[in-house]
Amino acid sequence: MTGLVQPFISTVPGSLDSKGRVCIPATYRHILAAQNTQGVYVCPSFIDGALDAFGQSLLDSIAARLAAQDPFFSASFDDEATALIARTQALPIDENGRVRIPDAMITHAGLKDKIVFVGKAQKFQIWDADAYAPIEADALARVKARMERARSGDAS
Repeated sequence: MTGLVQPFISTVPGSLDSKGRVCIPATYRHILAAQNTQGVYVCPSFIDGALDAFGQSLLDSIAARLAAQDPFFSASFDDEATALIARTQALPIDENGRVRIPDAMITHAGLKDKIVFVGKAQKFQIWDADAYAPIEADALARVKARMERARSGDAS
């Protein structure tokens, strides 16, 4: 095995049903299965009003990074373990590709009926569709501004 993991790509619309379930996109489920992930790992993002979702490969990478730190005398270890490991839940995927999102996570991300799955290479995020639209627009504007600054810097 080369160690390369297929990335989560694309932005895929979805919906949150009245029971708090979402259907993980089929392409994402295939990537999770290829990583030997039983279901999907999900945690509230500590940066965004969204949920971070990932497979076994990223969890193994996080665990390896934590293993390099002293678990008793490293503040960094406790911070990272609290932010990521302690808040992550392994959610089973049913035969229809759905997972039940815990109520506290639905509240954290402000999920309503229309959601989007946003591929971010090693992970994907689950956003409320209306909340994500301005986030995406702002990110694209920042990228465009950086490109314009770089282009003008090359011309001088």
